[in-house]
Amino acid sequence: MSTSLTVKPSTTGRTMIEFTQTRNIFEDFEALTNAITQRAFGLFQQRGGADGRDLEDWFGAEAELLKPVPIEISQSNDTYTIRAEVPGFDAKDLTIRAEGNSVYIYGKSEHKKEEKKGKEVKYSEVSATELSRRIDLPSSIDPDKVSAHLAKGVLELTLPKAAPPKKIEVKAA
Repeated sequence: MSTSLTVKPSTTGRTMIEFTQTRNIFEDFEALTNAITQRAFGLFQQRGGADGRDLEDWFGAEAELLKPVPIEISQSNDTYTIRAEVPGFDAKDLTIRAEGNSVYIYGKSEHKKEEKKGKEVKYSEVSATELSRRIDLPSSIDPDKVSAHLAKGVLELTLPKAAPPKKIEVKAA
């Protein structure tokens, strides 16, 4: 069973979590791969279409399109805590998916800046930043009890560990 979380801001200062079923992690990965592929091809064309630098084009496209997500993981007896740096992202821009022994953090932030002089647009800029990070954990978690909190550009996930399998003793008849 997997759970998808959308981090939402609230008026009380606490972050609320909305469980959504509309996002599909595989569709997100496919869209991201397609965007990277298109940008890598653009880089290939910009340098004249010469062969032999495919990986350089691919990694260049990834660096332009994906924002790295530095993380810190800690654990206690019953939980994992992940702190991820996501500056520039609001709670509404982030989606977290937790399942089995992994967590997927996805974010997309779009900003539009426009300068007008009267009714005429003098300057317009649109920018988008995406981040994507999958984190594999050493043991299973309980996805239904995961919580997320965003404050000052740091996303903190609390991931309760799943109860270990129950050992059933077999008694002789």
